[in-house]
Amino acid sequence: MARMSNLDIMKETDAFPYEDTEPEAYAALSKTLYTLVWKDGQPLGYMLDSVLAELLAVPESIRGPVTVDEAQRTVRAFEDATEPERTARVGALMAYWRERGTFAVLRGWRDELWPVYGSGDEVLYSVERSGTGMLGVARYGVHMVGYVVDEKASYGMRIWVPRRAANKSTYAGMLDNTVAGGLPTGEAPEACVAREADEEADIPAELVRARCRLTGTVTYVYITDERAGGEAGQVYPEMQWVYDMELPADFAPSPKDGEAAAFYLWSVEEVREQLALGRFKPNCALVLLDFFIRHGILTPENEADYEEIRRRMHRKLPFPGPHQTAQTSSSS
Repeated sequence: MARMSNLDIMKETDAFPYEDTEPEAYAALSKTLYTLVWKDGQPLGYMLDSVLAELLAVPESIRGPVTVDEAQRTVRAFEDATEPERTARVGALMAYWRERGTFAVLRGWRDELWPVYGSGDEVLYSVERSGTGMLGVARYGVHMVGYVVDEKASYGMRIWVPRRAANKSTYAGMLDNTVAGGLPTGEAPEACVAREADEEADIPAELVRARCRLTGTVTYVYITDERAGGEAGQVYPEMQWVYDMELPADFAPSPKDGEAAAFYLWSVEEVREQLALGRFKPNCALVLLDFFIRHGILTPENEADYEEIRRRMHRKLPFPGPHQTAQTSSSS
């Protein structure tokens, strides 16, 4: 595999073409997508035409009414009267697909519900985590970079990097951020990062409360490949709340729940080498570039593509949700 530049890393993660700078690629991809919209016309997600075909093949008693506008390439669905009814409707659809093996991605069923937002940050309904890509809705999570101050190391620090377990259903064996996880319906980001820190890295809650610092958010639109588990080409509009945590020199995170196989304490140069070799999970690589920007490691003076990198890690997502009002990262 050829070595990746920082911009290559960003383009792998923020992979959805830009209409203004990549019009031909944008038009070609758009021809394969339908926009899932709410009853007020608010876009909610990008659905592959192959998914729409399978949706229409499901009995209406399970999926509910579906309205397709072929001219506008829009889909309306899951418009039951209440949020619990809508969540149950989507849940029944996902279970139907799972039972029949319609989509391979649902083999990674997690029994976690993730929110789908409407206007005003209202949760319209919740979706099984592994099925969010079927609808192309925005996904949310937390990422924390843990580091140790080391005056003898370049840039005065070393970074704790875990390797994902070889048996994970997604991105198995790849490198990750110190702590990371998806944000389920009803959980606050600060509670999520504390829970994930305990579960994945055995970092005590009191240490997280004392040292973990929110730095902002990143947003991008990823397009899956085979490493994500299941069908390639799913559209993942994502926002991550980004945290830094200076860990004590005498503390080492360690695997606890089996999500991570091992943790390594690496210099900035070692991390950058692994980034260039494409060994990090893509969105984790993006978060590390954001970390490098905020800590003065990646600058306009040493990175010719600095402005495009910054733009791609703070992409404007066309869907409603917390990303519309959250503070961006790379500014501290």
